[in-house]
Amino acid sequence: MNRERALALLREYVKGDGLIKHCLSVEAAMRAYAPRFGGDPDRWGLAGLLHDFDWEIHPNAEQHPAEGAPILRKAGVPEDVIYAILAHAEYLNLERKSWMDKALPAVDELTGFIIAVALVRPSKSLNDVDVASVKKKMKDKAFARAVRREDIIRGAELLGVPLDEHIQFVIDAMKGIAPELGLA
Repeated sequence: MNRERALALLREYVKGDGLIKHCLSVEAAMRAYAPRFGGDPDRWGLAGLLHDFDWEIHPNAEQHPAEGAPILRKAGVPEDVIYAILAHAEYLNLERKSWMDKALPAVDELTGFIIAVALVRPSKSLNDVDVASVKKKMKDKAFARAVRREDIIRGAELLGVPLDEHIQFVIDAMKGIAPELGLA
């Protein structure tokens, strides 16, 4: 499974532009974190790109991502990538054994929150998003209320990275694909 095939698989199952951009954001953050934890950026990128590939067909905890896993296996996705995708769903209660297993949930909610922060900036650009603006919006419970702030905080703790550093790292990773996200 390479990125081209993974992107085709994602586009086969995901029609919503917002979800595709979310998956691209998580991929970018995962690729960036991989070398820091001794991982393979391509493999970690697959986990990020495909982590929510089945959300539109399984939009609930009873099915996502567990019922998506057989589709990934049939497509030839490596088992450790599938495990990381399964482990990102806290409600499945799987042990997060590897750094990839830990990094995926650590960046998942944060990338979505960063996109939301960028979209309320007058420029709608990631270039105008910084740690202070993200943390300020985290305090506003009405802003992006579906995003659980405790997941963002717990994600940084899971990686052993200070929260400010984690937020900046993910912003920087996402800036690398800002044009693809429509946030340049």
